[in-house]
Amino acid sequence: MMSILLPFLSVVLGFIIALFLQKEVRFTQHLLSFSGALLLSILVFEFLPHVYEDYHPEIGLLVMGGVLLQVLLEFMSKGAEHGHTHQDEDLKKFPLLLFIGLCIHSFMEGFPIANNVHLMIGVVLHKFPVAIVISTFLLNSSLSKNKIYLFILIFAIMTPLGSILNQGFVQTPQIQLYVDAVVVGILLHVSTTILFESSKNHQFNLSKIIAILLGIGLAYLL
Repeated sequence: MMSILLPFLSVVLGFIIALFLQKEVRFTQHLLSFSGALLLSILVFEFLPHVYEDYHPEIGLLVMGGVLLQVLLEFMSKGAEHGHTHQDEDLKKFPLLLFIGLCIHSFMEGFPIANNVHLMIGVVLHKFPVAIVISTFLLNSSLSKNKIYLFILIFAIMTPLGSILNQGFVQTPQIQLYVDAVVVGILLHVSTTILFESSKNHQFNLSKIIAILLGIGLAYLL
């Protein structure tokens, strides 16, 4: 139940904050750095050992397949999954490619979180600042409020939907392992990209370094 409710509330809360602030604030980037470090650390500490626990030659291919899938999705979303929006600020038409890319990513990351509480925490904390960034972009565009609400609502339910379908239809451990491997690749790409882009012009930023260290530390304690 928590793997359904918390990802949804994370997006809704991010949207509410963006609705009140109407602009991206500095703490959002620090939250992105923190959540990216947390997510990457959970993958390294727990999820990668899990998918490689028993040797299967195809696992490595599936992990890299997940990385490539995320690369393709980012051609559509323009990097929205890691808190960047490179769309036209005077957006008037519904950003269909952004919407599709973001929804596929959110749907896929929902699959394994029902079976891993720590990964669920990482995904939830990752979605919160991303929802703020995307909501801020949409609210400052020329889109109608109804289209914005529809975008955020569907985006909010995609991760819970992935979790529900995983619990209802993925019954065999082998299929679960294969799905987990693909999601590992997706989240590896997203989390490392967040860290690589965490500092403007790759300059040293003490506050973001601290946020990253806190993310790593929390993942280790979990």
